[in-house]
Amino acid sequence: MSTAHDFSLKTISGQEKSLSEYKGRPLLVVNVASKCGFTPQYDGLEKLHKEYGPKGLAVLGIPCNQFGGQEPGSEAEIQEFCRMSFGVSFDLFAKSDVNGAAAAPLYQWLTGSESPAPGAIGWNFEKFLIGKDGKIVKRFSSRIKPESEDLKKNIEAAL
Repeated sequence: MSTAHDFSLKTISGQEKSLSEYKGRPLLVVNVASKCGFTPQYDGLEKLHKEYGPKGLAVLGIPCNQFGGQEPGSEAEIQEFCRMSFGVSFDLFAKSDVNGAAAAPLYQWLTGSESPAPGAIGWNFEKFLIGKDGKIVKRFSSRIKPESEDLKKNIEAAL
């Protein structure tokens, strides 16, 4: 697998979705959680979706329960929480592992030795900016808020 477009993910409602559907659009891939100190970043991610989505950016939220059990709910509960608490309208996917042997193949690729940003995911809300070509542009730590000028500058360059 050489680009993000080579992978598929299960949507939060259970359908398989090929990331090739996003060809020609930059992606912001984020491992998310509902009971984390970084959970308010959902608000900033939704703002990025509203501001840059019409220009082509796709925000992909991938719930993960590997960090402190901070995403314990079912997909239906996660979807309801995101919609009711933050008005999330960007694409959400099924709960997945992002580290270890059971990590989703997309995350194995994002963090693997061939990645320009290798290494295990440290916590919830790490962000990967993927270019229109499906290649990794930059990785941002959980501490980098969606409103950060560096993140926005990189998104604008990727558009």
